[in-house]
Amino acid sequence: MAAPQILVMGVGNVLMGDEGVGVHAVRLLEREPWPAHVSLLDGGTGGFHLLSHFSGCDVLVMIDATLDGKPAGTVSVIEPTYASDFPRSLSAHDIGLKDLVESAALLKMLPRVLLVTISVAELQNMELTLSPAVAASLPRVRDIVRERIAAL
Repeated sequence: MAAPQILVMGVGNVLMGDEGVGVHAVRLLEREPWPAHVSLLDGGTGGFHLLSHFSGCDVLVMIDATLDGKPAGTVSVIEPTYASDFPRSLSAHDIGLKDLVESAALLKMLPRVLLVTISVAELQNMELTLSPAVAASLPRVRDIVRERIAAL
């Protein structure tokens, strides 16, 4: 049986500190070798242009920040079914990401989704670095992504 085509996509705004942790996570993952059936993508602040990347994708591993009241740096994994199952996002990519997911579902292009979230404590304006707690979560995010991909 052929390995499933997997897209690992980090989203967020790197100009807003911890809100950009998904992009920082993908940048960390890009430094390591991955099997040919795994693609990595900096999804930035989301949007409809990302729909084209879902074509031929069996599993989408999405990495994003969330303001969920958990301690900063807490890493969680959910397998959302609908756009309403996604936790509240933090900034401008919130509307674009939910619209993207809903559009992909309507077009029958939405693959199986694993959402890896990293809890953040607050919104940061014009900050290019991650807080210490969120930065410390990146190795855990990497390990979770590797574990989940290996289990597929």
